[in-house]
Parts: sequence; C-alpha cells; structure tokens
Amino acid sequence: MAEALEVNFDGLVGPTHNYAGLSLGNLASEAHRHHVSNPRAAALEGLAKMRHLAGIGLAQAVLPPQERPDLDLLGRLGLAGVPEAHARSPQLLAAACSSSSMWAANAATTCPSVDSADHRVKFVPANLYSELHRSIEARATTVHLETIFADRHLFDVQHPLPATVELRDEGAANHSRFCMEYGQPGVHLFVWSESTGRYPGRQSRSACESVARRFGLEPGRRVYARQSDEAINAGVFHNDVIAVGNLDLLLYHEDAWVNAQAVIDRLRHAFEPLRCIRISRQQLSLTEAVQTYLFNSQLVRLADGQVILICPDECRRIDRVQELVEQIDIIDAVHYVTMRQSMCNGGGPACMRLRVVLTEAERRAVHPGVWWSPALDEQLVDWVHRHYRDRLAPVDLADPDLIAQGRAALDELTGILGLGSIYPFQRAG
Repeated sequence: MAEALEVNFDGLVGPTHNYAGLSLGNLASEAHRHHVSNPRAAALEGLAKMRHLAGIGLAQAVLPPQERPDLDLLGRLGLAGVPEAHARSPQLLAAACSSSSMWAANAATTCPSVDSADHRVKFVPANLYSELHRSIEARATTVHLETIFADRHLFDVQHPLPATVELRDEGAANHSRFCMEYGQPGVHLFVWSESTGRYPGRQSRSACESVARRFGLEPGRRVYARQSDEAINAGVFHNDVIAVGNLDLLLYHEDAWVNAQAVIDRLRHAFEPLRCIRISRQQLSLTEAVQTYLFNSQLVRLADGQVILICPDECRRIDRVQELVEQIDIIDAVHYVTMRQSMCNGGGPACMRLRVVLTEAERRAVHPGVWWSPALDEQLVDWVHRHYRDRLAPVDLADPDLIAQGRAALDELTGILGLGSIYPFQRAG
C-alpha cells in the first residue's frame, strides 16, 4: 500500500479582505458588517497558522488568492467599473471585492486515488451557487487547481457541477473521510441541508450524490446525512462548523444532523473502527459552538501518533469551553491559534484549508512552488508587509488604487510561487 499523507492546502488571504456582511446565515459575518478590516493582519494570522502546523510536522502548502475586485462580475452586472459600482450599488462592489476564496475548505471536494474509480486524485471545484460573492470563485479555483495539480495521469481536476439550486455545492466543508491510515480505502460522509425559512441550506443532496458518482465511490463507501434545522438556525451554515473528523475519529455535536444517532450507526456499519466523541447540548449549546467555532478546529494526528486539536483562540475565552476541550480523553493536546480577522467573517482554522490525501509519488508531482518551507514563509511575510493595507473600510473599496495595488501584489506572488500567468490581468493584451 502506497504511503500517503494528508496535506493541508491553506488559502492565502487576499489584499481586499473586508467585512461586508455578505453571507446570510453566517452570524459572525452579519455581526461585523461594515466594520473596518485589517487585511495585513488577516494574511499574517493565516501564515502563522500554516507555520504552526508545519512546525509540528504536518504537510503544508498554500493556495493563492483570487483577483479582486472582479471587474468581469461588475461588467456582467452592467456596471462600468468600480466608480459606477460604488455609486449605484456598494453591496455589489463589496461582492466583487470579497476575499472569501481564503476559505479553501469551500474550494473543492477531494477524493484520494485509493478511493477513486480510475485511481487518480479527484477534485470537484465547488460551484458555491448560494452566494453571489462566492459563486464567482469556481472558474479561478479550477484554473488554480489545474496549475498546481497539472499531471493528468495522477490528478483529475473536473469542472464544477452546474450552477443550479438543485446542485448547489459548497465543497469539502460538507465532506469528511474516515479510514485507519490515509493510504487505505476510506468511507466518505456527505452532509446536505435544506432551507429552514430563516436561513438557506447551502448544500443539496443531489450535489453530494453527484460528487460521489464523479469520484466513482462504491455504495458501501458513501454515507449521506442531513444537517439539522436547529443547527442551521443557530448559524451552522456548513457541516464543518458543527463536526470535524480525521482518520478513525469523529468529534460532533448531538444536534449536528437530523437523527444523529442513525448517522453514527450508518457510519459505523460502513467503517466499524470509527471512534466518536459526542458533545451534548448540555455540555455545549449550539450558540456556544458557533461563538467559539470549536468544531471548526483541525483534528490532526502527528507522526508519533499524538492526536492534536488545533482550535481557534476563541475556545479558551469561555472557561467551560476550554475545560470541555481539554478534558476530551482521546485528544492528547490542544493547540490554540489566533485567527481573529477570519473569525470576524465566520471562518476558523478548518475553513482555511483544503485537505488533500497524496501518496509520495503524487506529492512529487504537485507544483513545487506551493509547498511550505521556512524560506517561502519568510518571503510571504515580507510580501504581505509590503503589499497589504492595515486598514480597509467599506468606502476604501472604491479607491481606484486598490486595483493596481492588488494586481501588483498578485503579479509578484505568482513569481514567488512560480505559478505563471494564472490571473486574467496577466494574460490580457
């Protein structure tokens, strides 16, 4: 069996990181609407998280941000550039400037070669149909993944599902895989949701089923679960806000899914060794789960077998939550990371990364420039300090200099990462 590792591909925060409150049902995003953001701090916090994970021995890589503002979107909406967009519809301008591609858990759903029908690593980029500012990501995500995973003998970067309400797809944030070792066949959990009347359900069952078919998963290796209305109404817009799994472990809240015990029974029928950590509503309310993003932690296993939970710093600001986390006996240690800028927009540590299981041969075929190293980290920190603003208010999105500054930053970044001309402005003319 080929030795395989789970690699975290973290999204770099873009220069236009801002708080526009665009995401209905994301309570943190709504609460910070029109606040002043700090793109520089956001990017540095993301890099610090990558540095920490690499420092404890995990495989780490980076995904580039997308170009913003998206002038093509404004043109398709009949708006002739940033000044007109600001004058006529500041909210549409904010959508065109969103840095939400930083949350790479929504970039795609992935399947390792050991599970896929043709034994290639599969990527289905998410169409992100539910939100305008996210729906514009799919095309660039596909280009970026095709560039990073370019070997067609080993990797299969597919087209997103058709962008329809019946096939709304939010990527790996609603997908988990369970196995004993990464290189062994696994069981896939797909979570879907319905609109509650208060908030939209962002992942359709049809999308989950379509992705599973594209992977070529055998029937016994896929389990479907419906997210509970109670969780959605509490601000749980993706499954990774209420459950996290890795290898043979699953940490979940009892209100995560409709008939949660039946979901666990189906998972154990498909994967008998599964170890479950159930958090009751008495131990942690849904409100506290959303406030602290406990379940948006990264559950990881180190080379020596230690199980580590990488939690947002917010988990230790409420004493009973910190006590709960640190008393889970299956977890050997809890590490806290500061991601305040992302958290204010509703994204914790797990939101920032796309998990990709790769064999040694597949890792060698990944574009070399995206692998984390101390030297790359130093370059990126310097790059952020030189190109990113430390203050971005809503009115600043209309600043004509923002386009030029962003393009200069991304042009230099593609040189640092060796990615070539992946952005439309680099290919124009």
